[in-house]
Amino acid sequence: MGPNYVRPTVEAPPAYKEAASPGFTTAQPSDALAKGKWWEIYNDSELNSLEEQVTAANQDLKAAQAQFAQARAAVQVARAAYYPTVSGSASASRNHQSQNRPLFGVSSTINYNDFQIPVDASWEPDVWGRVRRTVEAARSEAQASAADLAGVDLSLHAELALDYFELRGLDSQKQLLDSTVVAYQKALDLTESRHQGGIASAVDVAQAQTQLETTRAEEQDVDVQRTAFEHAIAVLIGKPPAEFSQMPLPLATPPPPVPASLPSQLLERRPDIAAAERRVQEANAQIGVARSAYYPQFLLTGGGGFESSRLGTLLQGPAGFWALAGSAAELMFDGGQRHGVTAEARAAYDESVDNYRQTTLSAFQDVEDNLAALRVLQGEAQTQDAAVAAAEHSLDLSISRYKGGVTSYLEVTTAQSAALSDERSAVDILTRRMAASVLLVKALGGGWNASQIPTI
Repeated sequence: MGPNYVRPTVEAPPAYKEAASPGFTTAQPSDALAKGKWWEIYNDSELNSLEEQVTAANQDLKAAQAQFAQARAAVQVARAAYYPTVSGSASASRNHQSQNRPLFGVSSTINYNDFQIPVDASWEPDVWGRVRRTVEAARSEAQASAADLAGVDLSLHAELALDYFELRGLDSQKQLLDSTVVAYQKALDLTESRHQGGIASAVDVAQAQTQLETTRAEEQDVDVQRTAFEHAIAVLIGKPPAEFSQMPLPLATPPPPVPASLPSQLLERRPDIAAAERRVQEANAQIGVARSAYYPQFLLTGGGGFESSRLGTLLQGPAGFWALAGSAAELMFDGGQRHGVTAEARAAYDESVDNYRQTTLSAFQDVEDNLAALRVLQGEAQTQDAAVAAAEHSLDLSISRYKGGVTSYLEVTTAQSAALSDERSAVDILTRRMAASVLLVKALGGGWNASQIPTI
């Protein structure tokens, strides 16, 4: 009963708009995205090691694996309805009859034993396909759970990569601030010497001191942020934060180009899309389960065994008994309950189709967003590099002018602030480029494919 499943149609654009935009770099060859271990495209041995620990020890991933195991077991439970149920028992009793009971005759005994070994069997033939549709629904849910597991796996590995690159970006910030503190200390020493020689004023010294201490405070703030990301990585790899530390490793290289597959291929490469599609089939099967309630229910039963008043004659032929029976039952009136259940199942199917299509649209958006981010940030990085070079040149000129007595130290501090701000912005852009690269890999499914869903 019920409609046969047909995958809902989804309109996919012929290509990603942002992938065709000027300035976007296409990966060569197009299959550069690692299948499964996608993080290896970054050629970072430390990242590879951490990602492997996520697979082995992350507790959220283990919980998702347990959920998948539950879903597979539910399929086994549903399939059990294909077969008859058989039960057996054994009993022994000593009985005393009332002499005043009706029909108590001369042949009846007041006290007697009763030994029984009965076996009962029952089977409901799947005439209308209710069991088959139930198994189909359970199998589809288990496959959706498998896709959910893949989605959790992808999200956790992507989260670790994001935290790792954020941490490395903070290491770059720390390296920059450390070198800046050294430079500012030298500038303060120079200003104090000039003040002692009567060339510079106390205001210049105060400004240099302020600039130095402000930068030291910013340096300490970076330490706070770095510690939080280090702790987050520890939890992702299944370790207490107290047992994990990551050596400083500043970012140095831009992200590798990531191949953007065709939008139509995204339907097979995103675990969340696959899970949503499997739940559409599950909802479709539930319509058949609901419709089967309109038709008669058939039941075949049988029983047999041995019964005797003496244990010694229990397993002899005359002590045997058996019975076979069949029945059919049809619900004549239920006040519209079956109609309501069927309408509910159809509405649930419509909801699952809408969710599937919305998940697909969101997936297209994720890819476009991160393609655009990579393209724009690449151009922004080039512009920021030019700004850093200009700021450093301006700082050199200001220091020369100050040493020559042409200007006050205020001009130097202004140039120092501008140079540090531009340099930190450049580091921030590089970190954002790495994050956008990871998010694009995640949006593309991380090398996963729907063919990896078990048949169950």
